[in-house]
Amino acid sequence: MDLSESILTKVSVHYVGNKGNGAELTLSKHPLEIIKKDLDILSGPFLSRFTDELSKYAFAHPSSLNFNEVYNYCLECFADTSTFHENSVKIAKHLYESTVHPKIKNGELYMCLYENCLYGNAYVEAIGIYKTETKSNFLDLSLDDNEFSLKVREGVEASKFDKGCLIFPTNAEQGFDVLISDGSGKGDEAIFWRETFLNLLPQANEYFQTNQFLTLTKQFIAKQAPEEFNLSKTSQIDLLNKSVEYFRGNEQFDKEKFEQEVFHEKDMIKSFRAFGDDFVENNAIDIPEKFGISTQAVKKQARVFKSVLKLDHNFHVYIHGNKDLIEKGWDAAVGKSFYKIYFDEET
Repeated sequence: MDLSESILTKVSVHYVGNKGNGAELTLSKHPLEIIKKDLDILSGPFLSRFTDELSKYAFAHPSSLNFNEVYNYCLECFADTSTFHENSVKIAKHLYESTVHPKIKNGELYMCLYENCLYGNAYVEAIGIYKTETKSNFLDLSLDDNEFSLKVREGVEASKFDKGCLIFPTNAEQGFDVLISDGSGKGDEAIFWRETFLNLLPQANEYFQTNQFLTLTKQFIAKQAPEEFNLSKTSQIDLLNKSVEYFRGNEQFDKEKFEQEVFHEKDMIKSFRAFGDDFVENNAIDIPEKFGISTQAVKKQARVFKSVLKLDHNFHVYIHGNKDLIEKGWDAAVGKSFYKIYFDEET
């Protein structure tokens, strides 16, 4: 994906209040009239947040894609760009009708049409849908006859939209390829934008499967395993290291082989499987027993698989190998715990 040469051709804006709180919906009659220079300035910031092309989503619906409103409005736009503003109005109305949760803020809805987007091996159009909710103060300084005047204006920085999605016309029958950006985190607001308004589901590709399995493994080792099996910090770090090394050393994932190489013991494997079943059910996802491993997902997850043993505020011990070379003990004379580390030579 390369969006550096993308061209912003159309922009429509509407104000969408929170219907549940009694706020209003204000619809514009026409697209914005923006000179080419300003369109070029807007294009970069609006696209700058969409960098993770591997975490792809697709429009969905429990019954049929025919009932997903945003999907069908975008489908019509791609088929006939002359319907762009008309469909932006429909999308704004759909957002307004969906906005009943008290935490959802009022804001402007921007809908953008791009051309010349390199996605895959082809140049295609794309549709961007953004919502801005957070305003900032800007200083407007002017000079007239050697005298400065200053006004404080309220506005939105283009690159700091609160929520957004970028829709490509590829894989139309499966719900398009969709990238999302949401600065509201993982709370009710994020769920609203992704699930209630857009009705998106993650695409079950190798990146998604690798990322999700490493996430559930990390949660099991960090939360359940220490309580159930009384694991020490060094044992937890050892399991995390073994998990990452398995994914780094293999091109294909095999769940049974992974469990044997990382956990070994039957009771821990049984507990891990039960934890995995709950994880899959709670997150409404499916992770197959075997899949291709995504090296990009492994690199990303390896950053959060901590191999650091923190001892008060004095020492950080990085553990990358054999946990049997480090022993924990208690010194009654000084009333403190200690670690004994064995090694062959300093490097």
